[in-house]
Amino acid sequence: MLASCKAGAQDFNSDEAWKKAEDIINNITVPEFPDRIFNVSNFGANPDGVTDNTEAFKKAIAACNEQGGGKVLVPAGKYLTGPIHLKSNVNFHLEEGAEILFTTNKSAYLPMVHTSYEGMELMNYSPLIYAYGQKNIAVTGKGVFNGQADNDHWWPWAGKDVYGYQEGQPKQHDDKNLPSLRKMVADGVPVENRKFGEGHQLRPTFFESFECENILIEGVTFTNAPFWILHPIKSNNITVDGVTVRSHGPNNDGCDPEYSKNVHIKNSIFDTGDDCIAIKSGRNNDGRRVNIPSENIVIENCEMADGHGGVVMGSEISAGVRNVFVRNCRMDSPNLDRAIRIKTNTIRGGFVDGVYVKDLQVGQVKEAVLKINTYYAIYDNQEGDHIPEIRNIFLENVTVENGGEFGLLIKGREQSPVQNVRLKNVTIKSTEVPLSIENCEPVIFVNTTINGKEY
Repeated sequence: MLASCKAGAQDFNSDEAWKKAEDIINNITVPEFPDRIFNVSNFGANPDGVTDNTEAFKKAIAACNEQGGGKVLVPAGKYLTGPIHLKSNVNFHLEEGAEILFTTNKSAYLPMVHTSYEGMELMNYSPLIYAYGQKNIAVTGKGVFNGQADNDHWWPWAGKDVYGYQEGQPKQHDDKNLPSLRKMVADGVPVENRKFGEGHQLRPTFFESFECENILIEGVTFTNAPFWILHPIKSNNITVDGVTVRSHGPNNDGCDPEYSKNVHIKNSIFDTGDDCIAIKSGRNNDGRRVNIPSENIVIENCEMADGHGGVVMGSEISAGVRNVFVRNCRMDSPNLDRAIRIKTNTIRGGFVDGVYVKDLQVGQVKEAVLKINTYYAIYDNQEGDHIPEIRNIFLENVTVENGGEFGLLIKGREQSPVQNVRLKNVTIKSTEVPLSIENCEPVIFVNTTINGKEY
């Protein structure tokens, strides 16, 4: 097996891999919309920052959808609202100077909808922007979506004092919340019977497309998110273009495609409280039940600042991830922990097959340039019977100024070593420990130097 692995690595053709990335991009359907305008002002919207515009937005979206689609236009001003539910053929467009302020009144996000929390499906508070089973949807423009989450609203439920939690308050780790949901997943309770929402402390996602096709998120800014920010789940043909995400709350991942395929993330800025981009595919039994890998994901011309990881696969990865392409990105922050990261364990299981990283500029990271960890654990015992499989990880034309603690930090499993990791034209100018590698087939180095030493 080792010989064939090394031969495969030597035979790896970068041009062929990136041709596949181009094919993925060319085959993604980017939604287009009829040239019809539905100005929310004509439906009673008031940009005073105080009036509740939920019904005005709902009426404008419904009219646009019923008349065959177009652009729901939000002029400059501040608009308070509850959740926005998108419908097919609707482009919800914020003009420059428009700011959507999502109410902090939690009851506004009821009734419960079919959504997901940390890779587990459930009935819960509506995401702030939500689409279920729709086709051809978009949020575009130069305005701001402000979730208004802070240390007084939503964030304390994470249970950390840095986010406003005070001892004795309810939190997500209380028995009735995450432990209860995890037990329901383990026991195979139908999703419609996993009821949370009011009386529970599981925060909603910001933007969630659930079982949707042809999605465009372009130009807008997202800030102050309760939880994960962009979460396409069980969706196909997703374009994220020119988006700015600046949100430093708990679990504030920038973009988390889950059970999704044909995803293009480009020209965007991620400055987040958690992973910048984290590719998911369900947690534990839920991921194995759904069994839809996330695949065909191209990330390019993006900037990653603060966050736990720049581009991450996991930890909710039980259905697997394949064909991830990252190129022409810049990652740089003393608060960015890792550049490329894969995290799983033997309860999650899953696989990662095919991660292609090219033309990456890394200024500074805190822990590692590449981290692969099959012993990931943050809650309790994370050992089970589902052995992860990780293979075909390629880094090419990567320059790192300060790699932090480790250049490469790889912890595979004896039963399933990490396979076929290759570095070509990689320069890590400074790192404390160049290599820390366990249970991995020999890494292939081509024209690679770490701390001035060629490998």
